[in-house]
Amino acid sequence: MAIPGLHHFVQETISKQVARLYLWPQTLDIPILDSSIGAVKKPVGILHVKVLRAQKLLNMDFLSKSDPYVKLSLGGDMLPAKKTTVKMNSLDPVWDEDFKLTVKDPEAQVLQLHLYDWEKIGAHDKLGMQVVPLKLLKPYEKKELTLNLVNSLNPNDPQNKKPRGQLMLEMSFIPFQEDSVKFSGPLSFHERKESISSLSDDISLRGAGLLLVTVIAAEDVEGKNHTNPYAVVVLRGEKKKTKARNKTWNPKWEEEFQFMLEEAPLKDLIHIEVKSKKRRFGFRSKEVLGYVDIQLKDVIYNGRINEKYHLINSKDGILHVDIRWKVI
Repeated sequence: MAIPGLHHFVQETISKQVARLYLWPQTLDIPILDSSIGAVKKPVGILHVKVLRAQKLLNMDFLSKSDPYVKLSLGGDMLPAKKTTVKMNSLDPVWDEDFKLTVKDPEAQVLQLHLYDWEKIGAHDKLGMQVVPLKLLKPYEKKELTLNLVNSLNPNDPQNKKPRGQLMLEMSFIPFQEDSVKFSGPLSFHERKESISSLSDDISLRGAGLLLVTVIAAEDVEGKNHTNPYAVVVLRGEKKKTKARNKTWNPKWEEEFQFMLEEAPLKDLIHIEVKSKKRRFGFRSKEVLGYVDIQLKDVIYNGRINEKYHLINSKDGILHVDIRWKVI
């Protein structure tokens, strides 16, 4: 560094070499979604899946045969997977069990199927898996499939060469009435008018459908001992709850819950409670901050309500919810 004329050259060379060893930060421009409900993809239909049977499954048990069951879920869906019953001591189980899953993007989503060998103690052994892209299905048409089970979707997985048996099922995609136009071919004005008029009020009011309940936020919910609010939604004995928001009187949840119903809930009330919970010294205490009972009849007739409700047993508490009814 003391040689005249070489100072800057040596310094620049060292800087370049050292710079190669660094992992420089990258700038990523990420658009922020609109906080409104419409920013999230909404359900457009129901996927009906009937798990029929399997054959020639792997035998994972030493003294007996496998005890298989199937887990079903849709890619990109945060809901818990659905499961068949366990068929004890069988490599050729027959289920004939029906399931309904909510579809948000039939062009991109896939049905994921995982088979396991049930164990009384310890982890359940994996028997195989397979996926079915929903874009293979035509709306309203039933499709029978026989799937060859694999160990994983990795084409280079050597375990995929081992025969793992087959799974048979039936599938059909039924769009909601309001979304059916998206999935049908082009219609003339006369044909479209006839199609719409053919949907009777009787079907809309009494048919099966999906009730979507979005708990958006609450205001001025104050607890006597603590305020860590969360909401509990109850319909026909089925309970769902939001995450808790700690130390706030004005929680924001924006969490959506789905209730699959075989008939329109014209005479039902949906009960929503705002509660608070706190854990201290290993003990958990709960407190009800207020509740509201909402008649679903208006939702069925109008298709949707987005309202703020005054909470019962709360001084100034308000609950903001969005409820929609989609007919199959």
